Amino acid sequence: MIQFPKQFLWGGAIAANQVEGAFDQDGKGLSTSDMLPNGILSPHQTREERTPGIKDLAIDFYHRYPDDIALFDEMGFNCLRLSIAWSRIFPNGDELEPNEAGLAYYDRIFDELAKRNMQPFVTLSHYEMPYALVENYGGWGNRKLIEFFERYARTVFERYKDKVKLWLTFNEINMSLHAPFTGVGLLEQASKQEIYQAIHHQLVANAKAVRLCQSLVPNGKIGNMLLGALNYPYTCNPDDVIAAMHENNQWLFFGDVQTRGRYPGYMLRYFRENGIEIAMEPNDLAIIADASVDFISFSYYASGCASADPKQKEVGNIVDSVPNPYLEKSQWGWLIDPKGLRILLNFLHDRYQKPLFIVENGLGARDEINDQGEIVDDYRIQYLNDHLVQAHEAILDGVDLMGFTSWGPIDLVANSTAEMSKRYGFIYVDRHDDGNGTLERKRKKSFHWYQEVIKTQGGSLK
Repeated sequence: MIQFPKQFLWGGAIAANQVEGAFDQDGKGLSTSDMLPNGILSPHQTREERTPGIKDLAIDFYHRYPDDIALFDEMGFNCLRLSIAWSRIFPNGDELEPNEAGLAYYDRIFDELAKRNMQPFVTLSHYEMPYALVENYGGWGNRKLIEFFERYARTVFERYKDKVKLWLTFNEINMSLHAPFTGVGLLEQASKQEIYQAIHHQLVANAKAVRLCQSLVPNGKIGNMLLGALNYPYTCNPDDVIAAMHENNQWLFFGDVQTRGRYPGYMLRYFRENGIEIAMEPNDLAIIADASVDFISFSYYASGCASADPKQKEVGNIVDSVPNPYLEKSQWGWLIDPKGLRILLNFLHDRYQKPLFIVENGLGARDEINDQGEIVDDYRIQYLNDHLVQAHEAILDGVDLMGFTSWGPIDLVANSTAEMSKRYGFIYVDRHDDGNGTLERKRKKSFHWYQEVIKTQGGSLK
């Protein structure tokens, strides 16, 4: 029988910009996410052009969090991954003093979680930053953002050091290569030079946050977070194997810097061959070298293939890859590959020799309410069951796995497309792509399934 370790953390993951709403309440400033009313696939707007979007209200977690947390508790969560909206704490990003109303809001959430013995697991920057930092400084292309992020990190570490022991720096930090406005506050037409320069500033800021957490939060742990975009060679042709190596290096670069504390040789070669010159201050590399993360966390939804033949590529959701003929696809065209999770867990553990945490995994699908008023989402149950079975196989392989937080334990606004119809949750939210709905919550069949998985420490998995 499958049994996960007793200390294993079970829960779900949400992001402030996809659940909270209340985009302009209690002193919150506009974020980059607020400027993307139709998701990250749409061009961003200026402050003057901004139109209302579905994320302005999202699922109103800002006001409904006690009831939602109660539902998470009913499922048996001992961990909830969530993010702090940076622009709730520093509305414009460059203030010297934080917004007390924003700090107090997260105090209330963490207190609610503590009442239910649920560990908060907090991401500092989850696909959003104060939009004023883009307007006034040019986003992460400006070194001054290192100082602003350090002030923000210090503020929340000092405020919540007794309430939050698990932290992450940047959500899916490698996504800046594919969606630079979302990741580093640069326009989508930014050059590789500009993007990698902004990424360097973010990596220095990451290192400073890691050291701050390790010094300020007693018994705290801080990790990085990667989009686990594992690519297989399309064939056994050595050229395809090398193509897969290059594709994987594009995202492993971030993990290498955040874990090993240096720029890897393959990336220095890439910079040389593409005419990229990173401007650094004398102490930057020493700061990075002194700040290895405590653990590696990652999202995993799908694998991909890489080919030396560019014609093989297929346009995907944000990330393009070569289709794998051995795998089925989800309704949104994502390849379903549970065994890829085991492969990735072993790969990352072998590479970094640090504890791992699966902080996002789930299936986005269109859910229907049947004539009995039920949502029978067996497809989601099958997807998560198969991935958790493979996660357990990785533990048997010797992988040190801290926990699993499914993406979207409650339906939320899709980040890429700002849809409600792409549902991930165990809990249905009555809100639709046109913004209509009562916001009523309803348990799906998967709610009771996940409840049993947690109760049995994985023993109910098949």
